Amino acid sequence: MRLPSNLTPWFTTDQLMAWVKEAPDKAAYQRRLAMWLTHSAKLPAHQVAEMLVVSVQSVWKWLGEYNTLGPSGLDRKGRGGRRWALMSLEEEREFLAQHLALAQSVDVLTAKHLHPALCRKLGQEVSLDYVYKLLHRHEWRKLAPRPHHAKQDPAASVAFKKNSTKRSKS
Repeated sequence: MRLPSNLTPWFTTDQLMAWVKEAPDKAAYQRRLAMWLTHSAKLPAHQVAEMLVVSVQSVWKWLGEYNTLGPSGLDRKGRGGRRWALMSLEEEREFLAQHLALAQSVDVLTAKHLHPALCRKLGQEVSLDYVYKLLHRHEWRKLAPRPHHAKQDPAASVAFKKNSTKRSKS
């Protein structure tokens, strides 16, 4: 049989019961109930997870947050957001705005052209993939004219378009 999890005594039993009942929403109630089951019933994490229909990892995470940060540790939000961002979205917009004039005047401005400037701005080397993701984040996309042959005859091209037969879709 597995040993029950240890719980730091932030509350007395009565205070813990009242704290569980005061939960503002279902998610908070579920987390607090995990603390209650661990404290009062002395259940191991896998049984608490089974009773609450959550993963064992979630119960261990909640217990760890409660033990280290106290009751307020369970009120924290998830891990969403841009945790590894090197620039804020506003800084990225400013960087791209500086290069927008160049992008409009030159036929093609690629990620390879922006990469050295971005590395200089950040003061560190970044991957080319980071530049592509930055461009995608700000909805920059590849807009380039269709390629054509250097010796192409425009009159012959127009004549071909007028005289060619349309294919039927069968």
